[in-house]
Amino acid sequence: MTRLQQLESDARVLTDAERATFAAHLLASLPSVLADQDEGVAEALRREAEMDAARDPGLTWDEVKKACGR
Repeated sequence: MTRLQQLESDARVLTDAERATFAAHLLASLPSVLADQDEGVAEALRREAEMDAARDPGLTWDEVKKACGR
């Protein structure tokens, strides 16, 4: 088994939240190769920081469905 295959196998036993955090850390460790013409990355990072600070708890799934008329 290659090192990459072992890492993938190990990652599969993590919870969804742990895998998402792990993936985010891996992506953040890569060098930037895309240009951010419309400041979308900066906006996404701002929103992430806002969510992490819990200033805006967001909506529950039921609230989202209700807002969509479901």
